[in-house]
Amino acid sequence: MRRIDLRSDTFTLPSKEMLDSIPSADLGDDVEAEDPTVNQLQDLAASMFGTEAALLVASGTMGNLVSLMAHCRRGDEVILESEAHIYYYELGGMSAIVGAMPYLVKGQRGKFTAEQLEAAIRHPDLHYPNTRLVCIENTHNRGGGIVWTPREVEAVAKVAHDHGLKVHCDGARIFNAAVALDVDVKEYMRHLDSLSFCLSKGLACPVGSVVVGNREFIEEVRRNRKMVGGGMRQAGIIAAPGIIGLQKMVGRLKEDHSNARRLAEGLNEIPGIKVDMEAVQTNIVLADITGTGWDVDYFVNRACKIGVQVFEFGATKARFVTHYGIDEQDVDDALARLRRLLER
Repeated sequence: MRRIDLRSDTFTLPSKEMLDSIPSADLGDDVEAEDPTVNQLQDLAASMFGTEAALLVASGTMGNLVSLMAHCRRGDEVILESEAHIYYYELGGMSAIVGAMPYLVKGQRGKFTAEQLEAAIRHPDLHYPNTRLVCIENTHNRGGGIVWTPREVEAVAKVAHDHGLKVHCDGARIFNAAVALDVDVKEYMRHLDSLSFCLSKGLACPVGSVVVGNREFIEEVRRNRKMVGGGMRQAGIIAAPGIIGLQKMVGRLKEDHSNARRLAEGLNEIPGIKVDMEAVQTNIVLADITGTGWDVDYFVNRACKIGVQVFEFGATKARFVTHYGIDEQDVDDALARLRRLLER
């Protein structure tokens, strides 16, 4: 029985072309900015986002961390949505390492409005920390892959910039957002001060993320990367698959979105499972399994035993994620297995 892994797009395996690119990568010392393949990747990323510079980092968490280090001073305040990945899943690095504190805004499916941001920004006062940075997440992981539109980003960024604040985007899945709306990533970046995106999720690369921004910012990020142990040497072996990811894997994300909708529609036809179809905008499907009478851990364990791997998502939901390596037949097979499981 073939295992169908729908836990996350971090479980993608690189394409053969990516693997073949590694042995032939032109290498140098990236700490000295002398790795030609890394430099090519960074130039490509900067060009795609319309920024002055870019920097390869080991992970999305590192990308967000070194960006916050560049934007903030110790004791500053960062405004985030209440279930943002930076706050929820990154081990408190913004406080433990950056020395900043979060101010959480309760959004709708991971998005907050310009009006909510305006209300959250502290006015100068001896008793308050200085509000320094606003972070958004696009697409929003815990929101179920919800997309910010460029217009929504523009509205929030305008409020932030009017108050002298910087705006950073945790864009781990920014290409999913752009593909879903059929817009260029530059339409987002022109409203932002910095953005980090993952190579290792929907783009199917084995390792890596990239931070983009202006040249001065990226130079500070480079110093921060070194400080936290992220200075890599012959990192072209990571960058080579990244170049292929950016060149050849972005357009195919629409297949993941189509498969996610197919999956969501099929799950809704299984008694006991409910999916909010309005929330299925990219490659993430959150399924409420309350109607099965099972708790979510039991559901996840039983699904695993029939070769369908998913993640628990809170007390009543399971998370399914489509990605490179999952096709329509896999989706249909997973649905058939789950249907038989619940019928029993």
